[in-house]
Amino acid sequence: MDGIPPIALDAMGGDHAPGEIVAGAVKAVRELGVPVVLVGAPRAISEALATHDARGEIPIVRAEEAIAMDEGALASLRRPRSSIAIACHLVRRGDASAVVSAGSTAGVVATGKLRLRAQPGVLRPAIAVPLPTRPRPTVLLDAGATTDVKPEILVQFAHLGIAYAETALGVARPRVGLLTIGGEAEKGNKVTKRAHELLSAAPNVHFAGNIEGHDLLSGTVDVIVTDGFTGNVALKTMEGTVRYAFAELREAIASGPVARFGALLQRGRLRALRRRLDPEAYGGAVLLGLNGTVVIAHGSSTAGGIAAACSLAATLARHDTVTRIGEQVTAGSRSHRRR
Repeated sequence: MDGIPPIALDAMGGDHAPGEIVAGAVKAVRELGVPVVLVGAPRAISEALATHDARGEIPIVRAEEAIAMDEGALASLRRPRSSIAIACHLVRRGDASAVVSAGSTAGVVATGKLRLRAQPGVLRPAIAVPLPTRPRPTVLLDAGATTDVKPEILVQFAHLGIAYAETALGVARPRVGLLTIGGEAEKGNKVTKRAHELLSAAPNVHFAGNIEGHDLLSGTVDVIVTDGFTGNVALKTMEGTVRYAFAELREAIASGPVARFGALLQRGRLRALRRRLDPEAYGGAVLLGLNGTVVIAHGSSTAGGIAAACSLAATLARHDTVTRIGEQVTAGSRSHRRR
């Protein structure tokens, strides 16, 4: 095992809960060596474990309620004993090293903020999502946690993204780009133009300047900073574009014998491309800036995606990402006060 407390996995969150969630937990434990504790309704979890001959293999912590996929942030207050709330409580108590949930993003974010609280100096939490760029993923944040921001918050997002890129992706000196409507410093609204000034002067940030929408998958930077509204729209647009492109590709392949033969010759490359563009392969998004690690898997995650999310959570816990983020935020705050 990893030598860390187990990952608290919300067994009741997700479109395919608890079946696929439990299957992912079994996969994480048996194939990846990641310790897991399942949080939710014991009877349903036990029945799902039985289908994998895994009863008694993974601990279960009872949760009396669950936040439905169509519930929003207020559900975190209405359901204080939900599975995601209990999972966060385990982390806060030190009985778990991280939380993983495929549940409602709004519910997970609100519950995480309520139960784990923001780290000292963190103005707003941010959702970090890896984009499938080459030669390594690019971190996009914020992808939906904080929609209305000030320039100082965007600078802090850069510090959160730097810490994440260093610990999760092994990037020695992450390059940071600011997403706006033009590459020139004067392009953008008042918030992005002021953020550009602050990022340019930040001594602990390797700022590469502004980037535009067509640069999102170019790999020219390691961290892309934006507000949660813009970031979420950009992310969903990319995901929809990828689905559309693959649908068109399948139709083209099926158009005739020559096309099918050509696809057969390129089968290995097509499979590799599909794996690289599959959101589940990256384990999901990470809610940064709280006193605990929270990984948000896709709501439609299958067992493989849940196992990848547990593996990502374990990696972040082993590298003590929460502490690293705290150090980065503190260093950024000090440099900002000196200016």
